[in-house]
Amino acid sequence: MKILIDIADNDAVFGMKVLKSLSFVKKAKPMNDSAVELWNDLKDAAEQVRLHKQGKIELKTAQELLNEL
Repeated sequence: MKILIDIADNDAVFGMKVLKSLSFVKKAKPMNDSAVELWNDLKDAAEQVRLHKQGKIELKTAQELLNEL
């Protein structure tokens, strides 16, 4: 299982030490700003797909996306 934890910058060093000291934590590494932005974009896209599958929103077609370019 993967868990994303948001830690304040001033506590990040201590937080990483604590996580790495836990025997059940396989890997702990910080994410840079671009990785966080990508993660959030992917999470938003997955949520839109979920809502579309439930019939709650209508997504643009590929043709509509190409027309915007």
